[in-house]
Amino acid sequence: MKFGRLPLEEAEGAILAHSLTAAGRRLKKGAALGREDLEALREAGIGQVTAARLGPDDLSEDQAAAALAAALAPDPLAVGVSRGAPFTGRANLHALATGVLRIDRARIDAANAVDEAITVSTLADWSRISPRMMVATVKIIPYAAPREAVERAAAILSGACGVGTAPEGASPPPGPAVRCHPVRLRRASLALTHVPGLKPRLLDKGAEALTARLAALGMSVADEARTPHDIDALAEALRAATGEMILVLGGSAPSDRRDVAPAAVEAAGGRLIRFGMPVDPGNLMFLGELDGRPVLGMPGSSRSPALSGTDWVLERLACGLEVTTADIAGMGVGGLLKEIPSRPQPRAGGAGAAEKPYVTALLLAAGASSRMQGRDKLLEEVGGEPVLRRSAKALAASGVDDLVVVLRPGDAARRAALEGLDLTLVENPEAAEGMAASIRRGLAAIDPETDAVLLALADMPEVSAAHADALIAAFDPARGAAICRAADAQGRPGHPVLFGRRFFESLSRLTGDEGARDILRANADFVTLVTTEGRAARLDLDTPEAWAAWRAERGS
Repeated sequence: MKFGRLPLEEAEGAILAHSLTAAGRRLKKGAALGREDLEALREAGIGQVTAARLGPDDLSEDQAAAALAAALAPDPLAVGVSRGAPFTGRANLHALATGVLRIDRARIDAANAVDEAITVSTLADWSRISPRMMVATVKIIPYAAPREAVERAAAILSGACGVGTAPEGASPPPGPAVRCHPVRLRRASLALTHVPGLKPRLLDKGAEALTARLAALGMSVADEARTPHDIDALAEALRAATGEMILVLGGSAPSDRRDVAPAAVEAAGGRLIRFGMPVDPGNLMFLGELDGRPVLGMPGSSRSPALSGTDWVLERLACGLEVTTADIAGMGVGGLLKEIPSRPQPRAGGAGAAEKPYVTALLLAAGASSRMQGRDKLLEEVGGEPVLRRSAKALAASGVDDLVVVLRPGDAARRAALEGLDLTLVENPEAAEGMAASIRRGLAAIDPETDAVLLALADMPEVSAAHADALIAAFDPARGAAICRAADAQGRPGHPVLFGRRFFESLSRLTGDEGARDILRANADFVTLVTTEGRAARLDLDTPEAWAAWRAERGS
């Protein structure tokens, strides 16, 4: 890639390095300069620009980011992540389920050492994860990266080139460098003991704390036993437990592996794997096994929602992962958890990692087709199906979490066109008012957890899932991209448009048939134009003549 000052005569197709305003035209950083842009620069008296020009052996920033994200998660379902579409050289990976994250640090470090253009960042190894949590991000620093470097880094990340975390002389673990292990156990038994003078409320508090820990992992309580603090009584309760895992909380903390609670595991016919751990709080944990099920002894600190070493063990066991005595012995570095005010307490609702936004698509399909001379434009066939169905299927195939379609009341034909698709239908009795009424109706039907809504029009036959995915990838309110609007290949704005939650109230107050134009104008600083392939973002077909011309152009 060449980077530097270019005369305008050599700048067509180059990537602008710094935003400029010329002849009333705003040219954004990262835009590919076209002829109209160069004319505007000449008109403004600008003869040179700082720009980047890709060479034949370069990959663009988005191509490189996509290739590396694919190497991190070649089979998203198998490794438990979703891959976001690349945008401005960044591609994010998000967890699909609650569980724990494994990172092959040697591969991440090796990939980051290939070329300074390439960066891969992840959460820490063994991090607790939840659905939609960002677990990794790829960022290409300049506007392009050498193809050879990207291919080498991708081979490292995928495990294809033999770099990985392994003992000296051993083979690296197979598969990619990032893997999310989901929770696999669903029900656990609780066994609590009491000593003379122990207040019942303390037993209740312990049961509540353990139940909450399980619930945070998506697990429930199979059964609960409360016994005297006695080896035989506790052993009988352990044998009767029906859960896939057993949690033991004693009325008195064990001080030796021969004390009541760990001894009861062996008395019940089980075995003790480890007593104690180098993590504080959590020192007095013990781990055992009974009839193929893990038995986890919870110290008194487990009555608090604060992070404890037992949480690290519990999370791995819940995911069906083996925990050895060597694993526990290796938890000492970073295991001083006590009295660290800066450490968030996730069990108590502390700050968490960035999450993939929950996006609901609103497909506006309540228009009257008033310019179609009696025909319904949304029932015009494209590829053997109504354009309404085609538009809905495109959104459903994208990364949106929900799809809401707004129709006119009693429109049986449009309803029939959507039959069998996974979506929510909403009727708009005020359809005659125009687009604003449909937006209001759609907003009223979205999930309360929605972070952003994607407003899409049903008469745009070339809009695909990739267009929606590009907007979702670009959405980043923390960096000012709170509204993302699709633009065609020439950079001209169109549809769909994605609005973050902060604009929901404004959208719900819209009136008339202007849609959200006033909101876009009033909040221009929050709008990010997302260039998409072709003309789809600008192409809507409102008349028979437009449909005929489009079909003739396509040869169909």
